[in-house]
Amino acid sequence: MGSAQKRVLFKIVGEMRVRYPLSILLHFSGLSRSGYYKWKNASTKVDNNEDITEHIKAIHSLRPFYGYRRVAAALRREGFAVNHKRVYRIMRERSMQSIIRKKRRYFGRSGSVVFPDLLKRDFKSVVPGKKLATDVTYLPTTSGFIYLSAIQDLYNNEIVSYSFSARNTLDLVFTSLKRLPAMDGAILHSDRGFQYTHKLYQAELERFGLRGSHSRRGNCLDNACMESFFSHLKTETFAGKTLCAPSRRSHLW
Repeated sequence: MGSAQKRVLFKIVGEMRVRYPLSILLHFSGLSRSGYYKWKNASTKVDNNEDITEHIKAIHSLRPFYGYRRVAAALRREGFAVNHKRVYRIMRERSMQSIIRKKRRYFGRSGSVVFPDLLKRDFKSVVPGKKLATDVTYLPTTSGFIYLSAIQDLYNNEIVSYSFSARNTLDLVFTSLKRLPAMDGAILHSDRGFQYTHKLYQAELERFGLRGSHSRRGNCLDNACMESFFSHLKTETFAGKTLCAPSRRSHLW
């Protein structure tokens, strides 16, 4: 019996094991118990590696400036027991390189825009609709990852606006802005993701009467309120679950 044929039989045995005893399946297939468990362990390792790879792709799309060490840290926050060397190998094999940020030079309003940090890690508000925070994360579905843009009111940590998209784009962020109830003069704090430093984002903030605020470079704790919300969302609400992919014709919903 060739190795390819054995792999097919091992897979069939694995699928049928939920209905029939393993000993009977191995007897009729002519396979050994040790060979089956060797195949199962190797198959589990491959599946786990593919799962990690898909998450790395999603993080890289969300944070293209992250190097392999920061990607590894993000994976550990997602619950993966993975070290930076493994992440480096996967990213190198798939030609996923972080984008090196160039030093920004400003020529009027033609370049990207960075706002001062107006919150300074003060994530409390005594008045509704005055301090807001926003960020984007990814969630697994049956048809790949989707991206979630959410806006949080720091008065009571309520999510006051959100949008989903099959792609991590400016439109994703703009849609959540458009769905935000009128909060003229409110601070909207974010990290320095490419959407939030885009000049069109500044124009949208001005259109809705919002004051922009950015985390300092490389300081994820400056937007810890959103990091905390997304962490709880994934570990408590969606832990061990895969969402059904929305059946929408548009990539935004």
